[in-house]
Amino acid sequence: MASPHQLATFLETSERRAFKQALYAVREEEAALDIVQDTMMKLAEKYGDRPAEEFPMLFQRILQNTIRDHFRRSKVRNLWTTALSAFSQDDAEHDPLETLQSAQDQGTARTPESDLLQSRTLAAIENELKKLPPRQREAFVMRYWEEMDVAETASAMGCSEGSVKTHCSRATHTLAAALAALGISL
Repeated sequence: MASPHQLATFLETSERRAFKQALYAVREEEAALDIVQDTMMKLAEKYGDRPAEEFPMLFQRILQNTIRDHFRRSKVRNLWTTALSAFSQDDAEHDPLETLQSAQDQGTARTPESDLLQSRTLAAIENELKKLPPRQREAFVMRYWEEMDVAETASAMGCSEGSVKTHCSRATHTLAAALAALGISL
C-alpha cells in the first residue's frame, strides 16, 4: 500500500513525461494539460491505495484511455459541428509519444559540439517517432522509455504480449532505417 508521499512523488516525477506524451497525441497544449490532470486525478482517486510499484503501469493505462476518450469526444463534437455548421475538421488519431531522454555520456567529457550533435540527433529521433503508426509508437515508448516489461506493456495497451513484441520490432526497424537514411547511426 502506497503512502500519500509516494503517490505525490510518483505524480511529480511523471508529470512532464505524461504532458509530452499527451501533447504529441492531441497536438493542443490546453487539451494535453487537461488530459494529464484528469489522469493524475483518476490515479489518485481510484488507485491511490495500490502498491507504489503498480503506479507506472496503471498511470500509463489511464493516460492512454484518457487520450482515447479525448478523441472520442472530439469525434462526436466534430460530427455535430460538421452537421450544424458545414465545417469539417480531420481528426487523425495519434497515440502518445514520450519525452526523449538523452543518454548520459559516460567516461567522456561533454563539449558544446557533442551537446549540439546530441540535441540534433534527439530532434531527428523525435521527428521520426511522430511518423510511426500509433500502436507501434505507443509500444515503443512504453517498452523503451517507460522501461515497462512486455507483460506490463501488453496490459497497458490492452493487447497480447506477442502484439507488443511485433509493434516494438517494427518500430525499431523503421526507426533504424529512417535514421540511417539521415546519416545517423546509434
